[in-house]
Amino acid sequence: MALAIVHNPDYNADLPDGHRFPIAKFRRVAELLVEEGLAAPGTFHMPVAAPADWIALAHARTYVDQVFNGQVPAAIAREIGFPMIETVARRARCASAGTLLTGRLALEEGIACNTAGGSHHARFEHGAGFCVFNDVAVAIRVLQADGAVERAMVIDLDVHQGDGTAAIFAGDDAVFTLSVHAERNYPVRKRASDLDIPLADETGDEAYLATLKGVLKDRLENFRPDLVFFNAGVDPHREDRLGRLALSDEGLIARDRLVIETVREAGVPLAGVMGGGYSTDIEALARRHTMLYRVASEFV
Repeated sequence: MALAIVHNPDYNADLPDGHRFPIAKFRRVAELLVEEGLAAPGTFHMPVAAPADWIALAHARTYVDQVFNGQVPAAIAREIGFPMIETVARRARCASAGTLLTGRLALEEGIACNTAGGSHHARFEHGAGFCVFNDVAVAIRVLQADGAVERAMVIDLDVHQGDGTAAIFAGDDAVFTLSVHAERNYPVRKRASDLDIPLADETGDEAYLATLKGVLKDRLENFRPDLVFFNAGVDPHREDRLGRLALSDEGLIARDRLVIETVREAGVPLAGVMGGGYSTDIEALARRHTMLYRVASEFV
C-alpha cells in the first residue's frame, strides 16, 4: 500500500517575481514525488477549498470574511507578507482543507502527508509570517467538532516557534502543543506552547536529535493523543536562509524517522505537513522537503 499523499495544484499562488516566499516549491515537490516513485500520476488525494465555517472554528469570523471577500486591511496583509489576492486566499483555503483531509486519512490508514500546511504563525485574530490560516488548528477543530478525535498533539519542528498554534490552543487541555525551534529567530515575541524547546544557534544533528528523543516518547505516553500533526519544516537545515540551526540532510531524515517511528510505535496516527523551507534554490529545497514523504513511506 502506498503512502496517502494530499496535494492540490492550487497550493501554488500568484506572487510577484522575486518574492521572498518560495511558492514554486509546492509544484516541484509534487513533481518530484511522482518522479521518485513515491506517488503515481493521478493518485494524489485532492482537497476542495475549505468553507468559511471550517476556518472560523480556529479564526475570528471577521478576519475569515475579510480573506474570503478580498478585504484584508493593508496592515494585516503586511504582517502576513503576501498580497491578499484571490489565488493567495484560495491557496490558504485549499491547504487548510488538505491538512484536514490528511488528518482523516491518517485516522484511516495510520499515516498520511500533505504537500502543504504548517502555517503556524496564523493566530486566532489574523494571519502573520507568510501564514494566512492556521491549517493544523483548523483541521483539529473540525475533527473535534465532527467527533473524529478528542485529543490531538502538534509536534512542530519548523525552525520558527509555532506561536499562532500555541496561542489558539492556549489553555485547551485537549490539545498538546510542542515546539522545538531556534531561540533567536522569528517571531520576536513567542507565545507559550505546552512545551517549548528553544535551541541555540548552530545546534547540529547530534544535539538536536538527543534533545528531541528525550521528550517525544514521554510526552506521547503522558498525553495519549488520538492523532498527531507533525510539522516537518526543513528550515532547521544548515543551508536555509531563514534558519539558524545546522542540521544536515541526514539529520533531517533522522529527525523525521524518530518522530514517525515514536508516534507509530505508540499506536497513534500521524498526519505530516510540509512546514517551512526558504532556500532560493527551488530544486534543492523541494528535494529537501521530499525527505518527509520518503521516510513516511517506510511506515505504511
